[in-house]
Amino acid sequence: EAAVEESNLVVLCTPVRHVEATLDLLAPHVPPGCLVTDVGSVKGTICQAAEKAFGTNSSSANFIGSHPMAGSEKAGMEHARTDLFEGRPCFVTPGPDAPSEQVNQIHAFWEKLGMTVTQVEPAEHDSIVAHVSHLPHALASCLAHLLAQQPVTWGRHAGQGLRDTSRIASGDPALWEEIFSQNRDAVLHALDSCQQAIAQFKSHVEDGAADELRAFLAKGKTYRDSLPPTSQA
Repeated sequence: EAAVEESNLVVLCTPVRHVEATLDLLAPHVPPGCLVTDVGSVKGTICQAAEKAFGTNSSSANFIGSHPMAGSEKAGMEHARTDLFEGRPCFVTPGPDAPSEQVNQIHAFWEKLGMTVTQVEPAEHDSIVAHVSHLPHALASCLAHLLAQQPVTWGRHAGQGLRDTSRIASGDPALWEEIFSQNRDAVLHALDSCQQAIAQFKSHVEDGAADELRAFLAKGKTYRDSLPPTSQA
């Protein structure tokens, strides 16, 4: 309570599962007009919780959701870096009644830290990150889980390809369990789409359809090569 009672800006950095309870705790203590944001990987449930906590009272604080897409599979202060946000994307998800001045302020806040800001609705955010963030982690974890059931000696023969594709499986299991649970519907939709792609790939291999398989691989290569460069490894 003491930490927020005179604040102009509050940034919630708790695990996503605890954001709702934290919003309820701080809502009575933040001053009117205070801008509250978060860094959660799921926006739908968090923005709904914020609407309940702060309501539509113009004299209360205002919540505008954020999601800076930064960091790595490593955790803890020993892995802190000064250029964490530099050149990375950030989502901002204001509600329909969010004051335009504060929407501009939260844009400027992340841009000053070096981020490229995109404004979307919470549901669209959750769909996007389910495909470009949550699905890749799920696939890396599935691959690592599969290989963990094979003879331990197989790992001695791993090349860089396995290290690259499985790197993010080293992320905190408790954190990612929360993310998958909180974004359940969008993640399931992304997994369904991925299963269809895998089935198509498998069909090309089974049928010995060299042209189709080559075209499938080429489409994936084109997309991968089109991704913008990042300032972080």
